[in-house]
Amino acid sequence: MDDHQQTESPLRERGKRLVSSASTQARAGYSRTRGWARSWAIDHLNNRPPYQRVLLVGLIGMAALLAILLVYMLILIPLTPGIADLKQARSARASIIQSADGKELATFDQGVQERVKLAQISPHVIAALIATEDRRFYDHHGVDFKRIGGAMFASLKGDAQGGSTITQQLARNMFPEEIGRSRNLNRKLKELITALKIESTFSKTEILEAYLNTVPFLYNAFGIEMAARTYFDKPAAQLDVLESATLVGMLKGTNYYNPVNNPDRSLQRRNVVLGQMFKQGAFPEARYRQLLKRPLRLHFARQPERAGTDTHFTAYVRKFLIDWADENDYNLRLDGLVVQTTLDYDLQQDALQAVERQTNALQAVADVEWSAASPLVTSSIGTYAAVHNSVKPFDYLWRSRPELLDTFIRESAEYRKAAAAKDAEPAELLKRFKGDREFMAALRAAKTRLEAGFVALDPATGEVKAWVGSRNFQREQFDHVAQAARQPGSTFKPIVYGAALEKGISPDHAYLDAVTSIKAGDGSTWRPTDMGGSTGRMMTMRDGLVYSKNTITAQVMQDVGIPTIVQLAQSLGIKQSKLAAVPSLALGTSPVTLLEMVTAYSTIAAQGAYRRPVFVKRILDRDGKVLATFGTEQPARGMSAPSAITLVDMMRGVINRGTGTAIRYKFGINGDVAGKSGTTQNNADGWFILMHPNLVGGAWVGFNDTRIAMRSSYWGQGGHNAVLLVGDFFKAALDARKIDPAALFAGGRPPAPVIRREEPVEEEVEEPGDMQQEGAQPNEHPLAQPPEPQEQEDTAPRYLPAPPQGEPGQG
Repeated sequence: MDDHQQTESPLRERGKRLVSSASTQARAGYSRTRGWARSWAIDHLNNRPPYQRVLLVGLIGMAALLAILLVYMLILIPLTPGIADLKQARSARASIIQSADGKELATFDQGVQERVKLAQISPHVIAALIATEDRRFYDHHGVDFKRIGGAMFASLKGDAQGGSTITQQLARNMFPEEIGRSRNLNRKLKELITALKIESTFSKTEILEAYLNTVPFLYNAFGIEMAARTYFDKPAAQLDVLESATLVGMLKGTNYYNPVNNPDRSLQRRNVVLGQMFKQGAFPEARYRQLLKRPLRLHFARQPERAGTDTHFTAYVRKFLIDWADENDYNLRLDGLVVQTTLDYDLQQDALQAVERQTNALQAVADVEWSAASPLVTSSIGTYAAVHNSVKPFDYLWRSRPELLDTFIRESAEYRKAAAAKDAEPAELLKRFKGDREFMAALRAAKTRLEAGFVALDPATGEVKAWVGSRNFQREQFDHVAQAARQPGSTFKPIVYGAALEKGISPDHAYLDAVTSIKAGDGSTWRPTDMGGSTGRMMTMRDGLVYSKNTITAQVMQDVGIPTIVQLAQSLGIKQSKLAAVPSLALGTSPVTLLEMVTAYSTIAAQGAYRRPVFVKRILDRDGKVLATFGTEQPARGMSAPSAITLVDMMRGVINRGTGTAIRYKFGINGDVAGKSGTTQNNADGWFILMHPNLVGGAWVGFNDTRIAMRSSYWGQGGHNAVLLVGDFFKAALDARKIDPAALFAGGRPPAPVIRREEPVEEEVEEPGDMQQEGAQPNEHPLAQPPEPQEQEDTAPRYLPAPPQGEPGQG
């Protein structure tokens, strides 16, 4: 045995002796207590008459139960809202989201609510409330034990009654999560304790005011003011005795006694309230008898939802704020925070108007082109507007592709639900849905509704200045800025050319404009093509980007390597979407979001300095104290400044002589701008992104279902559809001097003035291009359009040829 064991042994023995001694003492104590209890029972119970023994045992049991209840309530006290919580809830103020210039964009209101003072509420409401809900309101201190006893006695007789006071109901309204909603003893005890705290903190007047401002009614209305406006189209101060009794009567069960859907029940309940008021001396009997005979006389007017002011931008901000508030222990509905965003209100209005105006025009194009077997396809957008009312939109598509419509029906949620319920055989079920005119009209409208997304960033700060996620947020809440991942087409090509510049390849480096075979890492062979064919001549890398040549882009991609392109794309800002490392990536076949693409272009415009998009500047408390600040981190290096400056210069050519000339001739924008258009297979996606030294903005245009697309190749191009949104927006921003018309990129110089013209000029156009994998089947478009190259630059005629009859979609 070593020294350590010799030292440890006496300690261990001593510990064993102490444990043994404590155990012995505990057993002795238990024996003494048990003996005392037995002796007490013999002395005090056995020697008493039987009825006294029963009564005494009952009293002891009740005392023990009360003691346990008291201990449990003491435990609950710190678990219920404290005084600070009560004061905060009473002075609750919804947090608001503001634009950068201080205009309110949205709030965190709990439904539709407007707080008013007690003096602004009709006295009839107060009289009805106290007479019906809590007659002894001014006599108790939050809990009416006399009423509780009466309610328990009535319940034992089979007449269930509630014993809650107004203060207890207020506790539930103020703290629904903390107190809970389950009907059990735990909830009632929490409610009771909170009510006692409320009474010790506030006056009776303050309690009544808080209750009437927080009580929930139907139709997302909270508080008596919104209830008065909703059901009687008047403020709470003007409610008469009948209207007051109707609203107070609803408190017993808002849905059951809803005067809109259940007028008879509501009338009966109103009369019960009048009876309670009469018992309390609110009016004489003759008056009471007259009131009972009166009808409800509603003036129902559902109040507009304040959330209706929401946009895709504020919805995006809300998600961030909810997480931030949880992490930092703030309540967005109560704490009155002021969230200052980066959004420029005027630029946002410009973006909304540009999206609405231009997508309405493009919708008319799609409606007319798909209305007949052989429509006239023209580059004059006004022609479509002129004939739009005389055609049946998309009629030819549905007539020529009935199987596509059947597919859409089978994919609908309504059909799948009916099929799961096995209501009928599939053929019968399909026939039933096709016979439902309302369903079919809604389905056709949803599938053929053109959608769009637009976002603009300040390249110097990364701040979001405008954000439009769809044509209408109330109708389409899917966000085409941050949620929708679509193929970017040729808008991805600048990243390929940027990677070449980073590798040291000169923009004047020449490549042969010819179709070549490309060996991929897995041994497969890819062949890039341009629909307009190849010239067989040498072409500089600069012109390859300006004219969006797939043959040139593919060779640049070979020289740079796909991993390098992926890495640069991620460094520039494409960080959410996973890029497929295949040769066709160079032509923009890997889906990304619009926000990612505009962020990447913003990095290029900022001479290669990457800044994470910033949408919230700071968060303040209700007193103006700054709680958090965002967007202060240093930018990361996305690409070298010299390469970014050269790339911007190459992209100037797209606007001056490539596929983006509409920016100059149609919108008359003369500033130092650069950009790129993009078009994907079968005209499913149209893109355009424009860079200005002060602002970078981009748009996507397409249909939610890629099986529907613009019919003609002319209007399917990003340089003809998405460019309209971007040009409209930038023209408004420049005209309002929101951005500097004279601003220049590094190394830039003012371009020659351009005369704005509404009629088209000879321009370079692009059509979807292709980089087919040899041995693979071409991608068949559901509308029977043949595969087309990812990009083609051609001269647009004044009138494009119409698609051949019987072949929908060939443009």
